[in-house]
Amino acid sequence: MANDSVLYQPEWRIIDQSTLGPSFDALQSFAMDDTLCNSTGSGDSSPVMRSWVHHDTVVLGIQDTRLPYIERGIAYLKQQGYKVIVRNSGGLAVVLDSGVLNLSLVFAEKEQQVGIDKGYESMVDFVQEILSPYGVNVEDREIVGSYCPGRYDLSIGGQKFAGISQRRLRGGVAVQVYLCVDGSGSERAALIKEFYERSLGGEETKFTYPRIVPETMASLSELTGESLAVSDLMMGTLKTLNKYAGTLTTQHLSIPELSLYDYNYQRVFTRNEKALY
Repeated sequence: MANDSVLYQPEWRIIDQSTLGPSFDALQSFAMDDTLCNSTGSGDSSPVMRSWVHHDTVVLGIQDTRLPYIERGIAYLKQQGYKVIVRNSGGLAVVLDSGVLNLSLVFAEKEQQVGIDKGYESMVDFVQEILSPYGVNVEDREIVGSYCPGRYDLSIGGQKFAGISQRRLRGGVAVQVYLCVDGSGSERAALIKEFYERSLGGEETKFTYPRIVPETMASLSELTGESLAVSDLMMGTLKTLNKYAGTLTTQHLSIPELSLYDYNYQRVFTRNEKALY
């Protein structure tokens, strides 16, 4: 990997929220990344690697809220035991559960010259490096038939296990990836397939929602043939980050960050209520 990669930093700040359990809500994550964008963008924080896990949550994109029978789709997801929220970055519906590890890399945009492609590519490189011990070939290209398809889908042998998104705010950029570590990728995809079928109700829409083929998705446990847990990948993430860092520090939110977090959470919460009701 080139030494001009934005992954090389004098200091990486780690915020690990991967073991907070079911009470940790996905809206809290959005508020967290917005807060960290602000801190890194203003120079108050070094770049941040945040890890997080949310239990049984389907995160919708804004475009999903325009589905003609969205209330039917949401009712179905809730019957299956999932919380439903709407995120503030782009993209479409994704599934989060205890077998999905999420990572955010948060940089100062200007200082690092992090263009959109460079942001995505830094995460592709990071994930490839994390998975290098498993001897797999990780490709980045759109996997048609997956949920939330995009140019930077990550796949092994044509089956998608991860998707990347970005959020840019106040001079900071958060590049986010979800990694399906264990469990069944095709079962997660089947849940979202059913959500779209119920929410579309057979109607034609201007926007083309994905036609999901569950077999296009798999977890890393399925793809590597090893029984991986989120904690295994978390260890690999920290080892990998150590290669790029002068030093690693673990710092909780500062007092100014905490008050900004409270403000951001309220904003995200209110926006989510408006989007869903």
